[in-house]
Amino acid sequence: MLALSGFATWTNVDGGSPKALLRLSTDSVVDASDRQHDAYLFRGGPVSPDYEWVVTFERFRADVEAARTSSKFIVLPNHFEYLAGGDVIRFVPGRKAVRVLFRASANANYFLTTERCNHYCLMCSQPPKDVDDGWLADEICEAIPLLPTATPFLGITGGEPTIIGEPFFRILSKARDHLPNTAVHILSNGRSFSDTAFARRYAQIGHGALSVGIPLYAADPEVHDYVVQSKGAFDETIAGIMNLKSLGQEVEIRVVVHKQTYKGLTDLSEFIFRNLTFVDHVTFMGLEITGFTRANMGSLWIDPHDYRSELGNAVRYLAAARMNVSVSNHQLCVLDGSIHALAKQSISDWKNEYVAECEGCTKKDECGGFFASSKIARSAYISPFLS
Repeated sequence: MLALSGFATWTNVDGGSPKALLRLSTDSVVDASDRQHDAYLFRGGPVSPDYEWVVTFERFRADVEAARTSSKFIVLPNHFEYLAGGDVIRFVPGRKAVRVLFRASANANYFLTTERCNHYCLMCSQPPKDVDDGWLADEICEAIPLLPTATPFLGITGGEPTIIGEPFFRILSKARDHLPNTAVHILSNGRSFSDTAFARRYAQIGHGALSVGIPLYAADPEVHDYVVQSKGAFDETIAGIMNLKSLGQEVEIRVVVHKQTYKGLTDLSEFIFRNLTFVDHVTFMGLEITGFTRANMGSLWIDPHDYRSELGNAVRYLAAARMNVSVSNHQLCVLDGSIHALAKQSISDWKNEYVAECEGCTKKDECGGFFASSKIARSAYISPFLS
């Protein structure tokens, strides 16, 4: 598991300096217009004099301390050596704190817009906080122009991204202007889109590759509302999906499978087919054991092998109806073989791991693997495919 945050081991930047967003570069020269945000990624040799900032690692510390330049140096622990050109980091001099915001080589990059939310989901991986974090949207808007224009995917998440209001639309406008060919996927509970004016404003952004992933946990409104801990959420979620699709927007339905939802998977698939056939994608997702899930394990955890029949039936139903359906965050060995072709490798690479039982498995390269948090609980039926 990659460390995405930490602290510099040495820096010559004064603690009173403002925080900096830095795009790492391995080029020896930098355009004058990019000096404010570009930092030279030093791995030995001469220190480029053209950069205001230089980022390196502990094993090169002696080299940068000996360098006679006016550059601002940040020395990171050696476990950050995965950083490469095109990556973007945030540095806060007062705390010597570093956060990796974007990795050019990652299979998925997500920006956190807020920790606030109008749900309190039993299995929330990012427990909501009632805090003033408006600075996050400002930082995202500053970071987006630093990303490569060829970035294939960018995720927008929370909390609930839509509740920040105008800054939400400002972020999407930045993505439209600077990343017009990037697939931008928003993780939202969908309720804000039940407001027709809000949905219309979203549609008017005009980004050609914008989509929303909206969770739906049951065909029974009471079950869905219980899982998200918010009365009336089901009705607003359905209205939000309807509004978005009426405006021609791309919508994915996300179903997290756990003890509270697995028995109703077939009913949910039938509900989706009969009422929401027009959605663009339906994905059934495994449980990530982090955040609130850890506190609610007794109410949530079920071995994925024990719901393989229910999951298989639900997936095959939608596939037979020619809907775009997939399975995420599951291991192939716990899934019914009939849905293996629909299983995706979807766990972000920085927290995706495999266990000892996976050694020698002939399908390892096709398998979704495990969240790093699966050390707490995982299926008792993990076993390698040997042919």
